[in-house]
Amino acid sequence: MAIEDFSSFPKEYEEFKKKFLDISGIDLNFYKHQIHRRVHMFMKRWNINSYDELLNLIKLDKDKYKAFLDYLTINVSEFFRNPERFEILEKEIIPLVMREDKSIKAWSAGCATGEEPYSLAIIFEDLKIKKFPPILATDIDQTALDKAKLGIYDIKQLQNVHPQRLEKYFLRKKENLYEVIPSIKERVEFKKHDLLNDPFDRDFDLILCRNVVIYFEKDVKEKLYYKFRDALRIGGVLMVGNTEQIFGYKEMGLKSIKPFFYQRVK
Repeated sequence: MAIEDFSSFPKEYEEFKKKFLDISGIDLNFYKHQIHRRVHMFMKRWNINSYDELLNLIKLDKDKYKAFLDYLTINVSEFFRNPERFEILEKEIIPLVMREDKSIKAWSAGCATGEEPYSLAIIFEDLKIKKFPPILATDIDQTALDKAKLGIYDIKQLQNVHPQRLEKYFLRKKENLYEVIPSIKERVEFKKHDLLNDPFDRDFDLILCRNVVIYFEKDVKEKLYYKFRDALRIGGVLMVGNTEQIFGYKEMGLKSIKPFFYQRVK
């Protein structure tokens, strides 16, 4: 059966989604329809001709399963992604949400391989934010979390790191590989978490969820934003990605304080 023919067999795809949910715990029904195309593009890349063949492959080959999951969840990031937003975060948002004892309860939701929470940890270290509570960093992909805990990155992922910070907070392993120093690793607590199905903790001062919600259907997005609102304390701030915008944020009890930064007001 040719790969181009797959769109004509929705029943087979529905069965694939059910079986993939059993394997991975990820419900593809919550994602935009483009996820169907990503499945097919992956199959074409590996010359896979049926959904059953794909399922068998990812069940038997851990590397192929990881590659498929990475392709679906798009675990690609870099330190201080969109530097201008991190500058606003450091200079304006963090002073706004910091508690009297100079602590911040922060969460990086959908942290992938750890670049975002480690970026935040570096800022916290420079600003002398208390080390406790640690930054919560969560993702649905355990393989990505395992890589995040190692804290080893290619120089390409560090292109936005200031040279002084690179020297201060990273150890050079090889020519193009750097490792986050232990004191920064200690600032982050990585946990597996499903945004769609697992409960959220409460009373956060700061939540970063960037380039994650865009992959979900409209009704799922709205539910997630309400859940993030409830997870913030009054006055806490949610930071979203540069391609994201929360429509109806006022009805959610949020206030736009800067582009892509929303503060809980009620």
